[in-house]
Amino acid sequence: MNHYDIVIVGGGPIGIACGLEAKKNGLNFLIIEKGPIVNSLFNYPVNMQFFSSSDLLEIDGIPFISNEAKPKRNEALEYYRRIVTSNDLNMHLFEKVDNVTKTNDGFKVRTDKKTYTSSQVIIATGFYDIPNLLGIPGEELNKVSHYYKDPHFYANQKLAVIGASNSAIDAALECYRKGSEVTLIIRQNEVGQRVKYWVRPDIINRIEEGSIKAYFNSSVQEIKPGSLIVDTPEGTIELENDFVLALTGYQPNFSFLEKLGVQLSDDEKKLPQYNKETMETNVEGLYLAGVICGGMETHKWFIENSRIHAPMIINSILAKTKN
Repeated sequence: MNHYDIVIVGGGPIGIACGLEAKKNGLNFLIIEKGPIVNSLFNYPVNMQFFSSSDLLEIDGIPFISNEAKPKRNEALEYYRRIVTSNDLNMHLFEKVDNVTKTNDGFKVRTDKKTYTSSQVIIATGFYDIPNLLGIPGEELNKVSHYYKDPHFYANQKLAVIGASNSAIDAALECYRKGSEVTLIIRQNEVGQRVKYWVRPDIINRIEEGSIKAYFNSSVQEIKPGSLIVDTPEGTIELENDFVLALTGYQPNFSFLEKLGVQLSDDEKKLPQYNKETMETNVEGLYLAGVICGGMETHKWFIENSRIHAPMIINSILAKTKN
């Protein structure tokens, strides 16, 4: 059967939470995920540790037991995978949604494998797919990556890390400890204040002792095969370089939302329009869940404070059904 009460686009923690809530209430649903279960978490760095404690990452009251208070990536993958398999959630993996169009009686959802119809659609796609580009010459070189996975790859290499957020600082410290010659390039005058409180002193100490070189109030102007051109307060310099990790953040797929008819604020925040009590957008029957609700303010929504979106959305759908 290709018609569903709800199609959920995105199989991350919040998409899974929506599926659990739909199942509990007897709704016919399908979760469509373009990669493996919790694809975004799978693509996190292999040694990543969450800022949140395990109890705050729980969904539907299912206990999340971890070795430490703050779980690691592999523990989260195990937790969410077991939820999907144990609850036999209807999820199609490695299937990419190409288009969602409004119809007279609901929606048509077209993927790279099939076409479905549904009465309601929930978009829970997060923001990890589209990196914030630097927009400079050389950014397309193979030595440049906007995603960081494993520090071993950069051992004995001259590595430049661009950014001052958790991802950039974690990468800088891990790669330094695996033998990389790490240089941090930061636009601001200090390490980001939102960096994990147990990590921030570590990076500051490494910078102060000279183990990691940091250029503050600086920006990369050009990336060359063997070097970087960096604008610093002391003037323009050229640094020898083997690899670049441009960890400058990510953003939701705004063009996808606009194609669906979702209205975005006309400022730099690009906040999508939705009802804060039901999570329904200006498009009737189309809901948003999770980080995507924050537009460019990707630091506002996390698993711990957006898991409530699932019951809000399902309650709204059930109320429509009763009416």
